[in-house]
Amino acid sequence: MILALLLSGGSAFGKVYIDIDSPAFQQFPIAIPDFKNLDHDEKLSGLSGELTESLSSKLRITGYFRIIDKKAHLEDQRTAGITAETTDFSDWSAIGAEFLVKGGYTGTGENVSIEYRLFDVVEGKLITGKKYWGTRKELEDISIKFAGEILLALTGEPGVFDTKVAFIGKKGKNSDIYTVNFDGSGIEKVTDNKTITVLPHWSTDGATISFTSYIHGNPDLYLLDMTTKKKKRISHYKGLNLSGPWSPDGTKLLLTLSKDGNEEVYVMDHSAMKITRLTHDPAIDVSPSWSPDGSKIAFVSNRSGRPQIFIMNADGSKVRRLTFAGNYNTSPSWCPTGKRIIYEGTSNGGFQLFSIDEDGSNLMQLTFENGGCEYPTWSPDGRYIAFSSGAGGKSRICIINSNGLNFRVLYENSELDAVYPSWSPRLTGSAP
Repeated sequence: MILALLLSGGSAFGKVYIDIDSPAFQQFPIAIPDFKNLDHDEKLSGLSGELTESLSSKLRITGYFRIIDKKAHLEDQRTAGITAETTDFSDWSAIGAEFLVKGGYTGTGENVSIEYRLFDVVEGKLITGKKYWGTRKELEDISIKFAGEILLALTGEPGVFDTKVAFIGKKGKNSDIYTVNFDGSGIEKVTDNKTITVLPHWSTDGATISFTSYIHGNPDLYLLDMTTKKKKRISHYKGLNLSGPWSPDGTKLLLTLSKDGNEEVYVMDHSAMKITRLTHDPAIDVSPSWSPDGSKIAFVSNRSGRPQIFIMNADGSKVRRLTFAGNYNTSPSWCPTGKRIIYEGTSNGGFQLFSIDEDGSNLMQLTFENGGCEYPTWSPDGRYIAFSSGAGGKSRICIINSNGLNFRVLYENSELDAVYPSWSPRLTGSAP
């Protein structure tokens, strides 16, 4: 078990240093010199660079920081310490660093104690610090925890290191649900259905994933308990029973059924397992998505001739068309913290990701990838988007920041097509 102690000397929790939502946002330069071997134990000397690189890699993938190359460091690490009093901030300011992380460690056998300190270089003061105790096998987890502390101190939010992305891995005729951590680690296959499985959706508390599968020969709706990995079939009407997202309060989930002759959007009360039909149109209505407050639902319909995004109240009333640009728009996903909706639409013969305000304004194209981009899903803090990219002939799961920048591949496998990503809520609480 990892134990932590907040170090005295300063805290930034009342001040936001970095406005990462600003249109003029640029990556902030941060320096992370090698950690100090405080015991001078040669057996632990290898941890110095390992801890530095581990933390650097976690901060790098957020897209918020530019890690200053260690070759540019000026401060003499042989004499410098890890406190403000033993740090020459002028050396760090001279190379353009605005923030500085220093650390030291001690250890006995497999047990280690690691001290982290985050400094404001301009003001020459401690922002926050923590000391962790754990085992050498837990070093990656410790780095993730302090990376979350850095984000919390500088941006007011702890980041999404405590989240996972579920997706469908397709191999041959079969497909199953997999999960992967935000940093690309911890890949896990969580179903073995030996048939077609699609459309995973995390419950609001992260304890359950809903999905559609042909386990019994029909595309039925199931719930997967993420602790026991047991499945429960909850909708098996003849025809399609397509899984949709859960309501923000976790009491309902959206689904698409074709039991009445064509695809329509329904809502299911989770406790009573009672369904209510929301759309009533001879057209095809699919792919529903809740607004952050649960009062509205975005969905896809071809009632205007071609698939477009529409919005209605949560009871199915007051339907209005949202998208007018492009002749094929689908897969809407509502930002959990705001009024933006992302979706996939055709562009130059393939699908790309777009975002739009819920009133239809501020349309923006986010991706321009060869091979197309599909099935967008928001991170719970609304600052990242995961999606499936077909570049290179095999679908892979990728991530961008909400402004379309900082593209990175989260998961790819030459033997699997990775599609239908769904981002989890925070799985270990709201703070590191």
